[in-house]
Amino acid sequence: MNKALLAAIAVLVALAALVAGCGGGDSTTDETVTLTKTEFIKQGDAICKEGNEEISEGFEEYAEENDLPQNKEPSTEQGIEITETVILPNIQQQAEEIRELGAPEGDEDQVDELLTSLEDAVAEGEDDPELLFKGNTDPFAEVNELAKDYGFKVCGEE
Repeated sequence: MNKALLAAIAVLVALAALVAGCGGGDSTTDETVTLTKTEFIKQGDAICKEGNEEISEGFEEYAEENDLPQNKEPSTEQGIEITETVILPNIQQQAEEIRELGAPEGDEDQVDELLTSLEDAVAEGEDDPELLFKGNTDPFAEVNELAKDYGFKVCGEE
């Protein structure tokens, strides 16, 4: 697979997971546990790591099923299909899992900013899947920067 495509996918997954985790927890129970920032980052990075691995596995599976040579870049059509069937659904799943963690107390606004940025990037990817592998634009650049600034090590890495 194309290294640039894989890198773009990894970034997308990491960003999705990071931003998604910035949402609030379930406020319907009195037993909601608020994570510290350190715990939130640790758990979010674990979600991103697992998601990145799943994306890599999804690419490998796709390449095998479609007889895509290992060092050959996918066609535009294949890139769109990978984006729509592997990358974006995985990022959405990561976002949901991180959202379930709940934002650390006092960081709700910063986490919400990450989440909003991630949702916007996923929507851009859904509207134009080629953005994720064209190389000239990165809808996840802003959210990656926000993730790094917040302290994530895996989520937001490029």
